[in-house]
Amino acid sequence: MLKTRVITALALVALLLPSLFWLPPTGWALLVAAFIGIAAWEWGALLGWRAASRIVLGIATAALCAGVALVWPDSLEFRPGSLPVLLVYGLSTAFWAGVLPFWLRGKWSLGALSGLAVGAVVLLPTWLAMVQLRALGPAVLLGVFAVVWMADIAAYFAGRAFGRHKLAPSISPGKTWEGVFGAAAGVVAYGLVVRATAGIELLAPLPWIGLLLVVTAVSVVGDLFESLLKRKAGIKDSSNVLPGHGGVLDRIDSLTSTLPVVAFLLMLLLPPA
Repeated sequence: MLKTRVITALALVALLLPSLFWLPPTGWALLVAAFIGIAAWEWGALLGWRAASRIVLGIATAALCAGVALVWPDSLEFRPGSLPVLLVYGLSTAFWAGVLPFWLRGKWSLGALSGLAVGAVVLLPTWLAMVQLRALGPAVLLGVFAVVWMADIAAYFAGRAFGRHKLAPSISPGKTWEGVFGAAAGVVAYGLVVRATAGIELLAPLPWIGLLLVVTAVSVVGDLFESLLKRKAGIKDSSNVLPGHGGVLDRIDSLTSTLPVVAFLLMLLLPPA
């Protein structure tokens, strides 16, 4: 299993890193649309849909994202003054920060129509944020990825070393509060190092730390949400398209919450274009 995981991870890196830095904006948008289409196909499994319906959902989602990229080229740029884009990110942020805490507490299930609506709120802003944050520079998007990876790595090791108090045992038994605190400490340390070495002065140190803690909390919420949905659907992984890793949703669960929230905060913090 470890060998399979490593081979898959290396293949993904070989595909995504050159694409992130060298593909033109439209090419990157279309590549991400393909991944989001696969995630939508997996979302159909969480809804209990049959194979044909899942394929239609995946193709329709990928086609919608690709259509937006081709018909509305301005969507490939990050424009802080764009009201429609701000509303998209604002809706996503309201969902993750305002609705999900109650969802996780109540362990709600997805219905037929609600499942489609929630899937749109989860996946479409993720595609848009992955495209627009990359427009600010590949290093910006890679930096957000690194925050999520740091949170996952720090949570794993802190949980293994100190984990005693379960975070949400009925949703994800392996997660602990100690792991969450470890994730927060790791992200803050990483963020302060990046701020100092890259000369980032977007915020003063204390607000910067607060922003990092918010991003950490949102990434944990995204992870728990997918865990809850998989438990409700009675499946271990969203699919097996990534051998040793499960599905695309399993790899981007934290990113679906983190990327739109980061994009929303940057829309508010950066001056209008």
